Amino acid sequence: MESNKVSIRFFNDREVRVVWDEENNKWLFSATDIVRAINGETDYTKAGNYWRWLKRKLKDQGIQFVSNTHKLKITASDGKRYNSDILDSNEVVTVAKNMPNKKAAAFLDWFFYSDNTIDGQSKKKASSFLKAVS
Repeated sequence: MESNKVSIRFFNDREVRVVWDEENNKWLFSATDIVRAINGETDYTKAGNYWRWLKRKLKDQGIQFVSNTHKLKITASDGKRYNSDILDSNEVVTVAKNMPNKKAAAFLDWFFYSDNTIDGQSKKKASSFLKAVS
């Protein structure tokens, strides 16, 4: 899958990279970025290691993602593109709910209800469009 629609959102100053999956008509989120955001981690390597550990832990508990996570080349902070695990919004919720820390609840509030979420931005655009048409 290749996408040219990329969005970046920030949760507590942590970047969450998102790409649009045109074929399935949904946003896909970088798994490592989700981990970085929830844990407040600055180091991509540590976040990647944590993600691999969490993915194994969830699999051992019988929680396996339908697609066993997808792979997509996402541009990293060094400007290079690397294969990254990506999650759809349901998988993001599963990961957050299974992370062993209390910051996940704040992340889920941001993910679902913030005006800065992708859905929040879409709602604001739709609202302003409808006001302009009325």
